[in-house]
Amino acid sequence: MTIRVLHVTTVPMTLRFLRGHAAFMAEHGIELQFVTSDGPERLAFAEQEGVVTHAVEMRRAISPAHDLVALSRLVGVVRRVAPDIVHSHTPKGGLLGTMAGRIARVPRRIYHLHGLRYASEQGWRRRLLMETERSACAMATEVISVSHSVRRSIAADGLCPFDKLRVLAHGSGGVDSGGTFDPARVPADARAELRAAHGLSEDDWVVLFVGRLAKDKGIRELLAAWEIVERRAPRARLLVVGPVEDVDPELLAAARARPQTITLVGPHRQVERAYAASDVLVLPTYREGFSTVLLEAAAMRLPRVASAVDGCTDAIDHGRSGLLVPPREAEPLAEALLRYHDHPELAAAHAEVARRDVVERFQPVEVLRELAALYRRDQGLPRK
Repeated sequence: MTIRVLHVTTVPMTLRFLRGHAAFMAEHGIELQFVTSDGPERLAFAEQEGVVTHAVEMRRAISPAHDLVALSRLVGVVRRVAPDIVHSHTPKGGLLGTMAGRIARVPRRIYHLHGLRYASEQGWRRRLLMETERSACAMATEVISVSHSVRRSIAADGLCPFDKLRVLAHGSGGVDSGGTFDPARVPADARAELRAAHGLSEDDWVVLFVGRLAKDKGIRELLAAWEIVERRAPRARLLVVGPVEDVDPELLAAARARPQTITLVGPHRQVERAYAASDVLVLPTYREGFSTVLLEAAAMRLPRVASAVDGCTDAIDHGRSGLLVPPREAEPLAEALLRYHDHPELAAAHAEVARRDVVERFQPVEVLRELAALYRRDQGLPRK
């Protein structure tokens, strides 16, 4: 019997985390369809993956009138598709997806927690986001957490019972450590080429940041820490890869005013080349679900410095495969970076362990196997 699963995501950008799922699931008698807001990424995903996608406009921000319209349209899609399982992602997609599934009497409604947005918020926004998570978890029949740390936190905050939450394999969605993020597969001249393209010499000690240039990624603390680093390490250079999203204009201007030591690359399609060109990866984030960037850097054999927050603690064993520092503090971040600068043998040892951990524990196929087994379990439940 073929099992039909309908994935719900708020925006099509999230679909990138589901690449390769449809082909794998088809081999196990599971058909996937997808619903998200419209846009070129949705159409590209449908063509590349050979899947059916449905467009329902959903906003990431809370918008009651628009959300009611989106819910009505989503219920219509669910009824037309008639899935055995609705699998919803992101806070808004999770709330609307589980609600639509319940209204349409879909027997199994999975909510996939990719992180806790409320963790970096305060006041009424935090309370509202917490209630959104509580509601999505309550209407779901099963909840998947992307990491063990997120599982513990949301249960401790009283938003979902611990025994209702599960983690697939060791968490995350895995990383292609035998392909794209295998150092042996990156062209030998990639390091020199990328450095030359951005005015960096082979003698420079390059620290890499990969991610959204956003407040909750710790950009303010990174720039403050960098002032300390560049005073003590004259050959230190900061390479910033990612789109500008939510950064104080004054901070952005300050970074752009220091081209001698800070290079803003913007989005980069071949991010594995940026890893290959760098000496250390830094991620001073305030919150994560499970940092894919940390796993990619580990696969590329880079030492890593990151905040000791959910989603980073799962990826780094402090003092063994990387260094963890308190979030929102510049001085400890600078000291950790300088520790790698001053002790290259330590950096190399941590990088080697990190690569081994990723290869052994974070293979995408293991996550997909457990997810397929979850989909196939308990079929034939009555609709309720």
